[in-house]
Amino acid sequence: MFLLREGYASPVLVTSASDLTRASQCEFGYARDLDVLFGRTEAIEQPIDVMLERTAGLGLVHEGRIIERYRQTGTVLEIARPGNARDLDALAERQAETLAALAAGTDVVVQATFIDLERDPAAAPDDLTIAFNGYADFLVRQPDGRYRVQDSKLARRAKVTALFQLAAYVEQLTRLGIATDDTVDLILGDHTTSSHRIADIAPVLRVRRARLHRLMRDRWAASTEIAWRDAHVTFCGTCAWCAHEIARTNDVWQVAGLTGTQWTRLAAAGITTLPQLAARTAPVDGIGTAALQGLALQASLQSQAAGLPSASVPVSYTDLAALGALPAPSPGDIFFDFEGDPLYTETDPAQWGLDYLFGFVDAGERFTAYWAHSFAEERQALLDFVADVERRRAEHPELHIYHYAAYERTHLRSLAARHGLAEDTIDGWLRTGVLVDLYPIVKRSLRVGTTSYSIKYLEPLYFAGAREGAAVARGDDSVAEYVRAMGLRAAGDEAGAQGILTDIADYNEIDCVSTLKLAAWLRQTAVDHGVQPGDHENLPEVPRELEPSPLRERLLELAAHPDGSPALEPDRTPEQRAYAYAAAAIDYHRREHKTFWWEHFDRLITPLADVSDTRDVFTVDADAHHEQTEWGMTGKQRSLRRRVRLVGTYSPGSRPSVGGMSGPFALYDQPSPFGLQSRDPLARATRGVTIEAIHDDGVTISETLAKGVEPYRDIPVALTPSAPPPAGQQKPAIEEWGATLVAAAPEWPRDPVADLLRRVPPVTRSGRLAEVPLGGTGEPDRVTAVVASLRDLDHSYLAMQGPPGTGKTYLGSRVIAALAREGWRIGVVAQGHSTVEHMLAQVVDAGLPGTLVGKAKRTGATDDELAHARFTVLGHAEQLPDFTDGQPGGYVIGGTAWDFSNPSRVDRRSLDLLVIDEAGQFSLAATVAASMSAQRLLLLGDPQQLPQVSQGAHPEPIDGSALGYLSAGHDVLPAEYGYFLAETRRMHPALTEHVSHLSYQGELRSHWIAATRELAGVAPGLHPVPVEHEGNATESAEEAERVVAIVRDLIGREWYGNDQVDAPTRELDDREIIVVTPYNAQQQLIRERLDAAGFTGTRVGTVDKFQGQEAVIAIVSMTASSAHDVPRGMEFLLMRNRLNVAISRAQFAAYLVYSPGLIDHLPHSPNGVAELSAFVRLVESEPGPSLYSIA
Repeated sequence: MFLLREGYASPVLVTSASDLTRASQCEFGYARDLDVLFGRTEAIEQPIDVMLERTAGLGLVHEGRIIERYRQTGTVLEIARPGNARDLDALAERQAETLAALAAGTDVVVQATFIDLERDPAAAPDDLTIAFNGYADFLVRQPDGRYRVQDSKLARRAKVTALFQLAAYVEQLTRLGIATDDTVDLILGDHTTSSHRIADIAPVLRVRRARLHRLMRDRWAASTEIAWRDAHVTFCGTCAWCAHEIARTNDVWQVAGLTGTQWTRLAAAGITTLPQLAARTAPVDGIGTAALQGLALQASLQSQAAGLPSASVPVSYTDLAALGALPAPSPGDIFFDFEGDPLYTETDPAQWGLDYLFGFVDAGERFTAYWAHSFAEERQALLDFVADVERRRAEHPELHIYHYAAYERTHLRSLAARHGLAEDTIDGWLRTGVLVDLYPIVKRSLRVGTTSYSIKYLEPLYFAGAREGAAVARGDDSVAEYVRAMGLRAAGDEAGAQGILTDIADYNEIDCVSTLKLAAWLRQTAVDHGVQPGDHENLPEVPRELEPSPLRERLLELAAHPDGSPALEPDRTPEQRAYAYAAAAIDYHRREHKTFWWEHFDRLITPLADVSDTRDVFTVDADAHHEQTEWGMTGKQRSLRRRVRLVGTYSPGSRPSVGGMSGPFALYDQPSPFGLQSRDPLARATRGVTIEAIHDDGVTISETLAKGVEPYRDIPVALTPSAPPPAGQQKPAIEEWGATLVAAAPEWPRDPVADLLRRVPPVTRSGRLAEVPLGGTGEPDRVTAVVASLRDLDHSYLAMQGPPGTGKTYLGSRVIAALAREGWRIGVVAQGHSTVEHMLAQVVDAGLPGTLVGKAKRTGATDDELAHARFTVLGHAEQLPDFTDGQPGGYVIGGTAWDFSNPSRVDRRSLDLLVIDEAGQFSLAATVAASMSAQRLLLLGDPQQLPQVSQGAHPEPIDGSALGYLSAGHDVLPAEYGYFLAETRRMHPALTEHVSHLSYQGELRSHWIAATRELAGVAPGLHPVPVEHEGNATESAEEAERVVAIVRDLIGREWYGNDQVDAPTRELDDREIIVVTPYNAQQQLIRERLDAAGFTGTRVGTVDKFQGQEAVIAIVSMTASSAHDVPRGMEFLLMRNRLNVAISRAQFAAYLVYSPGLIDHLPHSPNGVAELSAFVRLVESEPGPSLYSIA
């Protein structure tokens, strides 16, 4: 970025793509840079990037190699850069040379030059002109004559900043009239190419650039430097400018543990400095009493530290008894630390993150390092590390592995699951307390006057001066340096790369020694205060689980390369992939349960603030009044029971349910009524409870008194997810199926799932799928086509993707009824009972007698539901054989995977067809288990709607949906696998257009009848409704008010929406509007506001509650103010599947209520950019003319 004044009609600010990056990271810091450039303030010292020059040189070498490669295949023209990069006329000449080369059809243009001046014709002479200057590494001519933009990068992964460069160059080519390809490429340092759709980048680029230009013009028009805490810009809190202002103003931002939301709420209460917070005793709206007291203590300690020497840190002991959680020392103890790159990826877009260094020291401070520079090497490093630890444990059985914070524990688990290695060994470490996390012990026992509880900030207490002169000082420095080292290695500079890796190892070693010394300091502190560490270690040993089956090992052998090495993506054959998935399926349920219990025990020791955003966690409001009954017995109860009405909030995405066989766990802080339940004395106690009712502001639970425990009045601090149900016969069914693969190897059995996992197109006797004929009405007769294809299947599968409103259930039920009338024995399975029962009811509506359709009643079914069931309701699932044996011909039975995997309920391969409904949410593992009941499979569903929810981490994505696996990343099911239902009767064409481009590659269209619907004075389609607000996370009063205004405006309007021609119009009422929101808190708030306004008929819920439902109008409230406020991350909020489900509930129009702040952020990954781009396209859409507007 530079400013030109002399010789131009108005000042010219010349920018590049890197300015977008800098401003997105911190607008305040970038605004101060502009103030320096415009002469309004003095510059401050900025950190120097000493490696930048060297990296740039290696980048030129990398680029040169690519140029030579292109020279061997076609014509190449290099555009020379001007001698003076600030000469706009020279830049314009180079741009003209670029255009001439493109017009001549040059195969590859290197260093294509662009210069673009943005000039407002109405601007005054002294107004700012903004110019863009860039150099595209390669413009490569495609066979169709269009040019593809490519850039070379030393990195081994695509970075968002590089994608913006590419998209900016595409825009420049479009401006100049050059046809461009739809895809752009990054040629990475490891010689792989990362390709990206320009449509997934350009919308975010437009938003970022428009905001950047506004900031530039605002700063040009300003007369003074931008103020700290200016409400119009964002702050990172870490750059040099932010750090300067935080220190200068003694801002509360520096308080350890303070969140952005708390920062905003403190400011609203007039608290902006450390002394103000330290002295605060009055309540602060939106911050709980306990949280405020903790922040005030922290601020007080940090204020005290400001007047002390740097080596002195004030300490306040808050719970010295917590130091008793430390084990007794052992000469075999090791002190462990990972170094990892969270954004590393290879070919699988779902697999991110590489732990590139496993480092530890022993009790004698001897350092050991295991390195990994790929997923394959990470696998080996894990094996080596585990073997090393087990060897040491054999010599020192009392050994412990000390670490600081949860990263090491969680990543050891995830690595074991990712690679399918050492899972039981690491599980044993976790169960028997081998891993010792010092972080919760520190947080529970003391408060320290530092700005962070990172171990580096605690070192003045026990390891002062340890990092003086270190080349790598922080964890994020380690990642950045590692990425640079790999770039140097890829460019051939092995010595430079090794030098950096040595510095990283030194940094890691210091972290490990620091962990050792912290443990010793904590242990001595405990002794000094009369606390004896290790007292808890006499708790009973936890039994280990059985080792994996030999069947899994044999399947892995079949999945490997001939030399025995593991076959990894992308070098697998379809057969190797199928065997690997089969091996993962063998232990699927064990991993699901194990992962749950790992996470459950984590929640018992993790600070509540760190788990409150976890799905299905209910955080109890500590300051509220919670009504409870006395302990007592009624009816046939044999134990005392009480009811408690808890006030609090469920986390985003939670799906609480009343009753059920397995309720949530209630968590109690120590000392608890139940005493110590764990080997960890810091762990909260738990008690299984039942949810009796769900309220707008909480839940009512019932709790049974445990044996030997006196009645108590304690209130739990949280409710956490219930344990997963037992696997039943699914695991034996999967093992039986896996054994058939092993027995048939190297051939493949005639089996539908074997075909599915190899992604073999459906095997038919005719060799093809039936074409869709036209029916008597002139419309496609898909029922006839699907029935014909199913008849033709040869022990294989057929898939059918049905987007919202395309008649998937209608078509499926007609197909089932037709085949059952021909004598077919058919099963219907799904993830939930209600889905199955809905399909069975539709089968009866299609003309099959209810006496031929049967299903066991589900737990919790009401008498009214049973009385009105249109199919035969059996008393329990064990009656299924009696029902089927009693049928002389075809029949239909329904159930879950527990039923169809159980041979005592459904005989193996006894069904002609198993229909998997909502197969986009039905896991591959469950598909394997249930498939053992049938000879053929029909997959019905839509992987573009809400995905399958899984607890576990698996070495292969066997937890993903069957239909999603077949689609393999495509938005639309490839035609060779089955049928895509491309016509929706639900949505008006104006709305379908948005949903189609959001989730279905533009292939979804509306049936003509949907275009006949009208709502007086309202345009059909998508209506973006921006609402300005700040600091909102899971509830927004501003959006709730706007929702009520929209409902008020819409009801009473004349509505014509009947699918019958010449049907009369009627007034729209509030029951024909639904409101969808991501968060339970916002659902409750909107419900309250609608009820208060008299709109009690309008349904309000989270996305999962409305899947399968529809209404004339759907209103979507996004709730959160900005990316900084979003709990669970923008990936959750902007997930295309969730937006698809929410918007597609509407028949006529959808209103997308959102804060403009949601689009004002820079995602960290290419996938995040793609998701945000999709959202930007929605909010930039124009719904067409409307006769009204809402104030």
